[in-house]
Amino acid sequence: MADIETIPGVLACDVGNTAIHLACVKGDQVTPTRSLRVGELSGLGATLAEMWREISPPRKLVACSVNPAALRALEAAATATIGEAVLVVGRDLPLPIDTNLSDPAATGTDRLCAAAAAFDRLGVACVVADYGTAITIDCVNDAGVFQGGAILPGLALAAKSLQAGTAQLPAVELSNPDWVFGKDTRQAIVGGLVFAARGTLKELVEAYATELGHWPIVILTGSDAALVCGEVQASELVQAIVPDLVLRGVAAAYYRTLLK
Repeated sequence: MADIETIPGVLACDVGNTAIHLACVKGDQVTPTRSLRVGELSGLGATLAEMWREISPPRKLVACSVNPAALRALEAAATATIGEAVLVVGRDLPLPIDTNLSDPAATGTDRLCAAAAAFDRLGVACVVADYGTAITIDCVNDAGVFQGGAILPGLALAAKSLQAGTAQLPAVELSNPDWVFGKDTRQAIVGGLVFAARGTLKELVEAYATELGHWPIVILTGSDAALVCGEVQASELVQAIVPDLVLRGVAAAYYRTLLK
């Protein structure tokens, strides 16, 4: 696959808990991501058809999914509008990365795709933190083996749980706290959530580094990655934020099958 013209194009789909994200991938070239919220998928068929036309044959439609109902909606829309079956990572395609897990098939394929994409680019031990509906912070060792990681509530989910589980705490709009001491309830909640996410990342990366014997490269992705990291250039911990990391890994799962 040395010539970009000979590489099949992939319409990559990340079927998540709150949204379906899509991009056209050809080798290392990735178009801007388009997203449709779960529950608002009336335009999914039209989006698939439009993006499918952007890819010259040969081409494939590939997805990873942590949301069975949304995946069924994607498959129905694909059949109806472009007459194409969805190749699902972990079901129709092998997992894109070797693992050191007791049950790899039970692990979210979005985590494995993100980890595969990061290691494919870096070739060394790395930590991949994905800040979406849930937060996942995972580690890949120098041999390219996914070691596992941690899962915790995403920032918005944690904020909603505080409102739902208490009598007086309000709903809050997440933002980058430019304060240390929260001077009102809103600031206290936002600061608590964001600083907790930053602290969790530092604690886990340090623990992973101890297990690895050296510091790994840290890559962030997900809608709240910039909120947690701030400016990458000013960070002593994070090397890069890659918004389309999972979609790159979805395509990599397909490309890996071409090398066997």
